[in-house]
Amino acid sequence: MKRKRLIILVLAAGLIMVTRPVLAHHSAAEYDAAKVVSVKGTVTQFRVDEPARLHLPRRERRQGEIEKWTVELGSLGMLSRANWKRDSVKPGDQITASGNRAKDGRPVIRLDKVRVAVARSSQGACYKIPNS
Repeated sequence: MKRKRLIILVLAAGLIMVTRPVLAHHSAAEYDAAKVVSVKGTVTQFRVDEPARLHLPRRERRQGEIEKWTVELGSLGMLSRANWKRDSVKPGDQITASGNRAKDGRPVIRLDKVRVAVARSSQGACYKIPNS
């Protein structure tokens, strides 16, 4: 009886270990791949978790009020392949991010490319994020 419980426990632990990466996968299905938008603003927060996110306000032209945008950067592995570091973007940095907007119209984009303005350089830094 104890052996049967042990086998069930080991199988359950194995199943959890196998399915965890599947649950951590983030799909791009919620974004409109045919429509690329650019958002320019000041970074208010940079969260380094899965997926990494930038939060920035952007002034809405029509109403004059500030609209808060979220830029989803993808996995930390993809960011490292693009030479992205934890200090590549900090709150207060001016950025221009382009990517695919959420299909439901929320102010969220899946990042494709970001340009970070650097005070000592007119060029700034530009990162192209791999798609997979």
